[in-house]
Amino acid sequence: MRKLAILTFVTLDGVMQAPSSSDEDRSGGFTQGGWAQSHWDEVMAQVAVEAMHDPYELLLGRKTYELFAPHWSTAPQDQEPGAMLNEAVKHVVTSHAHELRWNNSRPLTGDVGEAVSRLKSENGPLIQVHGSWQLIQTLLAHDLIDEFRLWVFPIVLGSGKRLFENSAQLQKLKLVKMSGTPNGVVMQIYRRV
Repeated sequence: MRKLAILTFVTLDGVMQAPSSSDEDRSGGFTQGGWAQSHWDEVMAQVAVEAMHDPYELLLGRKTYELFAPHWSTAPQDQEPGAMLNEAVKHVVTSHAHELRWNNSRPLTGDVGEAVSRLKSENGPLIQVHGSWQLIQTLLAHDLIDEFRLWVFPIVLGSGKRLFENSAQLQKLKLVKMSGTPNGVVMQIYRRV
């Protein structure tokens, strides 16, 4: 059985909504999008080394797929992380399978918990979830996350979608790796106990 890891950027108060741009996700009246931009270059260099070097497949929510596909599908194929993202199989939670044009994209339909359980039972590399707040909430509810790869930014927003917003069940985790960037972001990788 293969493992599933989430890769998430969060503020000190746990907000993960719209880290990269102001118009990424304005749902709920959120107006603080792009909060990670001042730390972006150092963090992305660390993400490339720590989380995107070994083979993996992606599991993405529909909104995250729609953000990633136009950018990464046109990225230079001889540079990382674009080459790895383009080569990776991308499982997309969607009811619009005919619109998946990014190479190696496959629809994941039906009951998400059951579909992801089946995916995890197959042979293959690590499955990574990038962003995808709503999908992560579903994975938490079905207890399907094996590893939490968090980049915690020295920012407090006060409002926005939080990583553990709807998760009431106890999660016992073990810190397996931690490292900081010069600009104050702390990478923390936790595995299920």
